[in-house]
Amino acid sequence: MAFRHKYHNVTCIIDCLEIEVQKPSKALHQALMVRIQKANTIKYLVSCTPNGLINYISPGYGGRITDTCLVEQCDFIRCLQPGMYVMADRGFKHVEQYLRKEGVQLVRPPSVTTGAKLSKSEVRETKQIASLRIHVERVIRRLREFNMLKPHACVNHNLVKVLDDVITIACGLVNIQDSLIK
Repeated sequence: MAFRHKYHNVTCIIDCLEIEVQKPSKALHQALMVRIQKANTIKYLVSCTPNGLINYISPGYGGRITDTCLVEQCDFIRCLQPGMYVMADRGFKHVEQYLRKEGVQLVRPPSVTTGAKLSKSEVRETKQIASLRIHVERVIRRLREFNMLKPHACVNHNLVKVLDDVITIACGLVNIQDSLIK
């Protein structure tokens, strides 16, 4: 496909995964969790190769961390080498400045400014990027097949200290499953 040729230099595709956690009883522990739809969550950055293998999972972050802050604070950027290309969705717009400092290019769909429409070429590019970005979404869907990681599974807050290990093991198991790409 032409879009694969155009994006042949993309080495990883990133997105975030949030795991719902029971609300802790202590106020200090509550402050470390993020509030989304009245649920406490732990957020992870997931990176996969264009063929669907998970090549990075961040430690879990709580608080009101944005996708940009998560990328900036975890070791992901230090794992990249100059000349690499990282694909992400529109939510990672502000990550570009951090990647550029390391000589890494960000590939993401064109942004829509208020009241403006995308041109035909921008719409086509958005569709092409989405067709490759779907691999990280499939990876996250596979991770969600594990009972502790299902949407709204609500992990006991006492298990938060082992959740990073659970995610790491789940990523390893996903990597040894059948290929995401047929």
